[in-house]
Amino acid sequence: MNQVRIQRARSFSKAIFKSYTSIGVLVDENTKRFCYDAIKKWLPPHFVLETPAGEEHKNLVSCGLLWQQMTDLRFDRHSLLIVLGGGVLGDMGGFCASVYKRGIDFLLLPTTLLAQVDASIGAKTAVDFGSLKNHLGVFNSPVAALIDTDFLTTLPLAELRSGFAEVIKHCLISDKQMWETIRKKKLEDQDWPRLVRHSVKFKSKVVTKDPIEKGIRKILNYGHSLGHAVEGYFLHSGHQLLHGEAIAAGMILEGHIARNKKLLSSEELESIQEYIFSVFGKINLPDADQLMPALHQDKKNKGKEILLALPKHIGKAIWDVQVNEKEIRDAVLYYQSSQT
Repeated sequence: MNQVRIQRARSFSKAIFKSYTSIGVLVDENTKRFCYDAIKKWLPPHFVLETPAGEEHKNLVSCGLLWQQMTDLRFDRHSLLIVLGGGVLGDMGGFCASVYKRGIDFLLLPTTLLAQVDASIGAKTAVDFGSLKNHLGVFNSPVAALIDTDFLTTLPLAELRSGFAEVIKHCLISDKQMWETIRKKKLEDQDWPRLVRHSVKFKSKVVTKDPIEKGIRKILNYGHSLGHAVEGYFLHSGHQLLHGEAIAAGMILEGHIARNKKLLSSEELESIQEYIFSVFGKINLPDADQLMPALHQDKKNKGKEILLALPKHIGKAIWDVQVNEKEIRDAVLYYQSSQT
């Protein structure tokens, strides 16, 4: 895995750019308005490429428009694409760079909490296909991911909350002490630089051990199988949830399955559910039948087996746990009947 560094934008070294024939900076309307001015003076001459913001645009149509921009600018195989944005832009920009002319280098400058603690680490690039989340993609590392926590000051509270779901997940599967620390604080009182460092250290260690997700890296999927199904359902129905909002629900759903498999105690599930509801609230979850098609298409499955990563007590996790449709239906009913 290539380098992940936490540093200020003004300390970016121009030496990293010397070997490229063309440099493009990919932005959306938000990062162009709030983040681009912070980095443009530290970059060599470059082009600005634009794409619409939002998960609903993370698809092959948007990729085609971006590839056309790169082609019109005559980017060759010695070009660099700098992706200035959150998880959606990082996923799509990395994917587009990875297949353009069979692959050009890309560099990530993550601007959201979600991207800084999760999406920019681990060399996954992907776009959605219909209602299927991250259905098309490749493993490909950026030349670097340079993380500046000052960008977090540009975020609305909803985006911070979305990224916080991944912080919660990292604590639940790896660090009981940090879980106890964060759950005693409200969202607005969290120490974001400390939590970014904590997540970067943990996820970097995991993906270095297992770069292409054949073993332990699968624990990072806790909350994501059901969470992605929920996210895809709302995206397809025109009532989009932010990624972290869906993953927060997914952690409760999969936590219930873990409790029923005696991996979590009832007290542990209650603490997870109580804190997540206090931060994210409760969503109007569809019936399980609406989620099953996406679950049966989940990338973590093997054949007809639905496989989940589940917490084994708070602070640890296991992967490739087989579940059946009844367990999923029970989890959905549990969530729907829960009190916030």
